[in-house]
Amino acid sequence: MKKIGLFYWPLKGNVEACAQKVYKHFPGEQIELHSVNEINDVTLENFDLFIIGGSTVGADVWQKSADSNRWFDFFKKVEKANLKDKPVAIFGLGDHITYTQGFVDHIGLVGKELMKNGAALVGPVKTDGYEFDESEAIIDDMFIGLPIDEDFEPELTDERVAAWVELIKPDFGF
Repeated sequence: MKKIGLFYWPLKGNVEACAQKVYKHFPGEQIELHSVNEINDVTLENFDLFIIGGSTVGADVWQKSADSNRWFDFFKKVEKANLKDKPVAIFGLGDHITYTQGFVDHIGLVGKELMKNGAALVGPVKTDGYEFDESEAIIDDMFIGLPIDEDFEPELTDERVAAWVELIKPDFGF
């Protein structure tokens, strides 16, 4: 039986709520839910498949917050783990009204870091139905993960999560 590791950050907000929504679509014995804050207590090699979720920030914010950014600890652990060709799906929360110039940039930043370490990204999402100007999360005219806007489109979240999970399940062997 393949084991899924679902990692998210930050805690206690919309990202955690959305991680719970994704988690509920999989059998409990096949998925573990962890905050990125717990990364030092988890062995990534124990997982065959990964789902990663976070809130969006632009590259400039990541550079300024390097000392307190939990993702950097996660990336260090990823560098040591063997993710070669392991399926990884990413979701990210963003605000398409206030941050239209960097909508869900986090998906792109995390995705590129994971690809650099050999991960096989799954679950690309068409940009149709999303309003934004720019995003670092787009490769070949598709988001490389699931964008979610809990600030201005919360009524679409459950439908988007359900459709995306159905999209990634075949890549995860379900």
